[in-house]
Amino acid sequence: MTDVNVHLALCQRLLDADAKSVTSHPGHAGTRVLRASTAAHGDIVVKIQRSLERHHQEVHAYRTWVPALGDRAPRLLATTDDPPAIVITAVAGVPLNERQLDPEAEQSAYRQAGQLLKTLHAAGPPRLEPDWTAWLAERAEYWIHQAGDRVTVARRAELRAHMRALRDLAPLPALPCHLDFMPRNMIYSDDGAVRMIDFEHSRYDLPARDLVRLASRIWHHRPDLRASFFDEYDQLSAVDNAVLEHCIHLDFLTSLAQHAHRPRAERPRDWQPDPSYARPSM
Repeated sequence: MTDVNVHLALCQRLLDADAKSVTSHPGHAGTRVLRASTAAHGDIVVKIQRSLERHHQEVHAYRTWVPALGDRAPRLLATTDDPPAIVITAVAGVPLNERQLDPEAEQSAYRQAGQLLKTLHAAGPPRLEPDWTAWLAERAEYWIHQAGDRVTVARRAELRAHMRALRDLAPLPALPCHLDFMPRNMIYSDDGAVRMIDFEHSRYDLPARDLVRLASRIWHHRPDLRASFFDEYDQLSAVDNAVLEHCIHLDFLTSLAQHAHRPRAERPRDWQPDPSYARPSM
């Protein structure tokens, strides 16, 4: 069976025997996605995840934290472990990174994004265990090994210094996090509403980590969007800013390592951390 037929068969088995295929999409990072139409729920999305772990993370998020977002996120309709898949309501619109908007509309979108992330972070009680700063420092060693000679000796020392500084901030509370909070996972509808999707990375973590890629890849060039976001999210504490600074370096490392073994033509252009956060003071 083709991917489309597999997805459609799942939808027909789990939700609606008369469901019809609308369109398919290769998804992101190994996931596969089908949009289908149903009589009872309108358009829905069938998503087969790349691993059982990611599947369980996304199902847990949809059942425990995503309801706090109301109509600003999909609803979970059905799930199965074999294969690891979910059926959710479809969200009208296109990813924010695919819409050409005037500055005022962009700023409004980022204010909404700030409110959505603030709501998600408040959807569960803070936790002090496990120690996420120690875990992240350990993961940095793994990624340093994976990156190999793409990370210079000097850069390796700098990264380790940032991880030591991160550990020194403990204990820090963890909150429900998205962990792939980028414009591709913010759906912008024709009425200007922004909705959050794709929760397969969601788990308890340090909330400032949800801001890392926005800070280093977008706000560096668009301080107006940063200001709009924090109009709703609230300003960061000194500790949050420190976590953000250290984790920008960690994100740089993981991005570098993940693409180290890809063919050169498939590698994204290397980027540098936002100098306003990644200060060479260590």
